[in-house]
Amino acid sequence: MKNPRDLIKRPVVTERTSDFMEQRKYVFEVDLKANKTEIKQAIEQIFKVKVVGVNTLRMPAKPKRYGKHSGYTSEWKKAIVQLSADSKPLEYFESSV
Repeated sequence: MKNPRDLIKRPVVTERTSDFMEQRKYVFEVDLKANKTEIKQAIEQIFKVKVVGVNTLRMPAKPKRYGKHSGYTSEWKKAIVQLSADSKPLEYFESSV
């Protein structure tokens, strides 16, 4: 198996994903070649929680311009991870306010 920290790149924290956290759903940017089983095992190893389900989607590249130069952003893959009801919330997303 690949290193779990190579599969999970970063968390995605937006207003919408903050609402997901109340439902024990967390959103991560993952490797484009990672599948649902690998993502589930990686989250369980890194955070020591029980994962119920994983949904993935590929975010397409968007056209961008900077002055007269134009190009595209990178394509990336997003994973929405559902934790079980008895799992602890991820400390990674807890704010210290």
